[in-house]
Amino acid sequence: MRVSVVLCTHTMDRYEDFREAAESVLEQTHDDVELVLVSDGNERVCEAIEDDYGDLEDVVIHCNDENVGLLESRNNGAEAATGDVVAFIDDDAIADERWVEELVDVYETREFPAVGGRMTPAWVAGRPSFLPEEFYWLVGVTHRGFGPRGADQPGEVRNTFGSNISFDRETFLDFGGFEGDIGGRTGDKNLQGGETELCARLREERGRGVYYNPDARVAHKVFDYRTDPRWLLDRAFWQGYSKRGMEVFVPESTGEESAFLGDLLTEFLPRRIFGLLRDPSVAKVLQLLMLVVFTGTVGLGYLYGIYEWG
Repeated sequence: MRVSVVLCTHTMDRYEDFREAAESVLEQTHDDVELVLVSDGNERVCEAIEDDYGDLEDVVIHCNDENVGLLESRNNGAEAATGDVVAFIDDDAIADERWVEELVDVYETREFPAVGGRMTPAWVAGRPSFLPEEFYWLVGVTHRGFGPRGADQPGEVRNTFGSNISFDRETFLDFGGFEGDIGGRTGDKNLQGGETELCARLREERGRGVYYNPDARVAHKVFDYRTDPRWLLDRAFWQGYSKRGMEVFVPESTGEESAFLGDLLTEFLPRRIFGLLRDPSVAKVLQLLMLVVFTGTVGLGYLYGIYEWG
């Protein structure tokens, strides 16, 4: 099975990280991998990619004439690809060498149109002691409680992170790929969820969504600014806002977004309190406090979404 991995970038500021991501794809244990590199409207980036990768076999290069954004760039990469499966990874991520092999194993043993894996943290500036694992999703990492049976267990989910997701390429193209930036379609740059929208459509029309394989691992670099409490609070607010947006603009997701807040209040918070009482520590106090603060901030964003859209 041939797998095309699409990797996009748009600035020279991230080029070294982009190269690390590309090298991790080229070093996969699976024996039939095509790397599709997309420059999003930056001539300097396009020239650098051509210089570094233009002579390599199984590398396809596509340069957008103008900046069109990540989701449209991914669509362009999928169009240029030749694989049976198209997988996506971000330019600030590093794939485990068995990543593609683990994705292929699911396609060959289960009838699912999409397969995703686990995002693990690569703490560039060190792990912040105050950040609870329930909120790792704020920094693009698979969080505690993900999926119907937990982050360590495989099974069907609505979607995984966009930096570790793949689709049967024919199905992806038949569905028109990612439907642009949902924020762009609604005139709201703060609304996120392009992968969510496609996967919700996929499950609605095909009866199956994404199969989650926790052994298909991609590490996400968590830079220092992403561990700043102010950045995290801002992210939490707009993620709550986006969760409400997904319920409005993607009706198939209704119930799943609000269920997350319910899980935080009825399951994770009591578990944290019990753990603190049983084995108190400063780190546990900070994480409990921030779990409450982040939950409240997501809730405020969600309420703001209700105010905006009803």
